[in-house]
Amino acid sequence: MTPRNIKRILFGSLAVVFLVTSMKYGFGEAWLSQYTYALAPAADVMQPSPAPNSAKPQVVQQPDTAMPPKPQPLSKRVVEYHINVSLRDDGQHLDGAQDITWTNPGKKSVSELYFHLYPNAFQSPKTTFMTESHGMLRQDKATANSRSHMKLLELQTLEGESLLPRLQYTQPDDSNPSDYTLARLRLPEPVPPGKSVTLRMSYEVKLPEVFARMGYSGDFIMAGQWFPKLAVYETQGTRGRTSEGWNVHQYHGNSEFYSDFGIYSVRIQVPETYTVAATGFQTKPIVQQDGTKLFQFYAEDVHDFAWAASPDFIYEEVAFSDKGIPGVRIKLYLDPAHAELKDRYMHAAKSALANYSRWYGTYPYNTLSVVVPPKGAAGAGGMEYPTLITAFAAENSNPGYELERTVVHEIGHQFWYGMVASNEFEEAWLDEGFTSYAEDKVMEAAYGITPNLRLEASYMTHPAPLRQPSWAYSNHLHYAENVYMRAKLVLVDIENKVGEKMMNRIMRTYFQKYKFKHPATADFQRIVEQVTKADWTEYFNQFVYSNRMADFSVDAIEVKPVEREEGQLFESTVLIKKNGGTTGPIPILFKFTDGSTLTREWAGDESHIQYTEVTAAPLEWVSVDPDHTNVLDNKLINNFMLAELPGETRTRWNVGVSKFIQGVLGAFGW
Repeated sequence: MTPRNIKRILFGSLAVVFLVTSMKYGFGEAWLSQYTYALAPAADVMQPSPAPNSAKPQVVQQPDTAMPPKPQPLSKRVVEYHINVSLRDDGQHLDGAQDITWTNPGKKSVSELYFHLYPNAFQSPKTTFMTESHGMLRQDKATANSRSHMKLLELQTLEGESLLPRLQYTQPDDSNPSDYTLARLRLPEPVPPGKSVTLRMSYEVKLPEVFARMGYSGDFIMAGQWFPKLAVYETQGTRGRTSEGWNVHQYHGNSEFYSDFGIYSVRIQVPETYTVAATGFQTKPIVQQDGTKLFQFYAEDVHDFAWAASPDFIYEEVAFSDKGIPGVRIKLYLDPAHAELKDRYMHAAKSALANYSRWYGTYPYNTLSVVVPPKGAAGAGGMEYPTLITAFAAENSNPGYELERTVVHEIGHQFWYGMVASNEFEEAWLDEGFTSYAEDKVMEAAYGITPNLRLEASYMTHPAPLRQPSWAYSNHLHYAENVYMRAKLVLVDIENKVGEKMMNRIMRTYFQKYKFKHPATADFQRIVEQVTKADWTEYFNQFVYSNRMADFSVDAIEVKPVEREEGQLFESTVLIKKNGGTTGPIPILFKFTDGSTLTREWAGDESHIQYTEVTAAPLEWVSVDPDHTNVLDNKLINNFMLAELPGETRTRWNVGVSKFIQGVLGAFGW
């Protein structure tokens, strides 16, 4: 038996004992996960209330209807890409050529450009991504065939001057000489403010066997982060910058992406049996010739472009409109194993779009594509790109609510990543945390599923600051624990303090002000303060900029009989401690042996408080925050104490069990 199995048996035994004991006091349900709802959805649950308006589905195997560009720009459109890419017959290589135009958004002349070359992250085991991730991302593991590269073949001006000799790889984060994911180009002439430069490039991409959001799996192709992409030049004032300049980082094991808004016109050539899903919409009918198909896509006011291709896609399309959705074509690219689940995918997409648009603001694009990767391509699943998302791979023929939850979550990114374009290198919580918070809202509205926040808080075994570089977290689980879950809990805690109605105003105001911009944590704090008309500095310093949780404990109880004129009474002394940050008034419930109760409220400003109560009946137990209103309390085991044992034993039992349970949760929580 392996050590892992021994740990599992030990943990299981402990969990059973603890559950039996704790259920007596109403804590048994704290161990129920939101994922216990991951069963095949019942028919009545699958109907939203109210149901979104939609047209009758049209079964169309190939999308070929052109849509005109929108007349008014929604963003500054700093970049413009014109790309031709073809998939080789081997299904493992891309040949690309692009003209890229960059317009200087600043007030100073710029003499260099920076390019992200993301496929080079998997070039060798020595790259920054591979050394930090150890070849793992979520549950996806790199295989022997998961090597990839991007080879720049040409880089020149429109006049034909080669700029390749001017290109230098740079590693600003860790000085790793084996990392080639970021390159600096010294321009022949500086670009003045408001002026543009256009470069011509050609390149070869060797795709990995699907890993970390991109690659091939059999005939399936996921082209994410596949072309040379310009970094973001931040102007003064953007995200608190005191002076303008490039924001540049390598591709790290935990980090996602950050880029500028613009226009993409992309021609994709694939073998004739393939269907292509892509960012944006088609501008021309599909052209078939010489055993190939040519797709033409166009997207504007987006900051990335991704595409997927497969000869096995089953295509479904529905026209959909609702409040905040003038008209969008929802396109499903289903793996055949999930063909019978098309209604579930479509309902999840409609529910997400309808609710997010109603709560936060208009979804301004004409299309939304949902790609379902095949079994074995899990590394491509659960990812967001502008107007395109990937669901989980079709590993299970009858998935539970993880199907809907994944679609809802990734569509949420269209708002908190796609339009509110946060810097995921440095402030990932502004995307992942906000999306996780919004996802829970949709799952409750559309499916009646509510999160178990007490359980989720218990996972916070290693809290860390939310605003820090993604690679500063110790590993991917540490990253996910904080930027997804702890960040969501902070937003829920803010909602609990200000009320649901005001929180809705905060979220909508933030979205409306910063859509098609690059906000920072300080920008969100300012919105919270503007809407609530209160100072939130101390709160953000504790729970956002620092690693605080809000743990309160019953530390000790002493009960002794006392003689009074009216006879024998009982004096109960209770010590309550604050072990984390201050999060507002905390209720404390005293239960006595005669069934009577007493509630006190502690502001929680001091490190501890001692209560002395003289009553007719002895104290039976004490519970801190009995209704679990403090969602940032990550150690619920110490919220409760019986008053039956001798004082010395009682204190020792509480501390000992707390430490043991915390250790077990630390080993198994993720």
